[in-house]
Amino acid sequence: MVAKEKQRLKNTWVQADDEQASTVLGAKLNHEYSLEALLKRPKVDYQLLSQIETAQPFLQDRVLIEQVENQVKYEGYIKRQLDEIEKYRRNENTILPDSMDYDSIQALSAEVRQKLSLHRPETIGQASRIQGVTPASISILLVYLKTYKVAS
Repeated sequence: MVAKEKQRLKNTWVQADDEQASTVLGAKLNHEYSLEALLKRPKVDYQLLSQIETAQPFLQDRVLIEQVENQVKYEGYIKRQLDEIEKYRRNENTILPDSMDYDSIQALSAEVRQKLSLHRPETIGQASRIQGVTPASISILLVYLKTYKVAS
């Protein structure tokens, strides 16, 4: 039911000249928008959209409404997080050379360089699990590794 409603919101368009929609939303629309795009706006919720007569029918079940609203509003954030997880999984088994001189990577903080030199992780995954090694540090290591491989 949630997927079906999300699809309906994606496929239902409100025209720029829809006066009732402009009144409900509190601003004139400068072009046509899907209901999904309107729902992504910060001050727009499902209940507000349901007041647009040309966009009927809407769900009545509060639980379903909340699920639809959350999925639509946070879709971009969730996608970015899933992309980050996929990137992490792809790089988790990337091997760090034994000869890697962490002290020469000036982009890393002194604390991170010290921890990596002390623990000597074998892979990016191991490095990421060392306390104090941030995701940004892991990104720096990955960039360094690509440059290191090109230079070798």
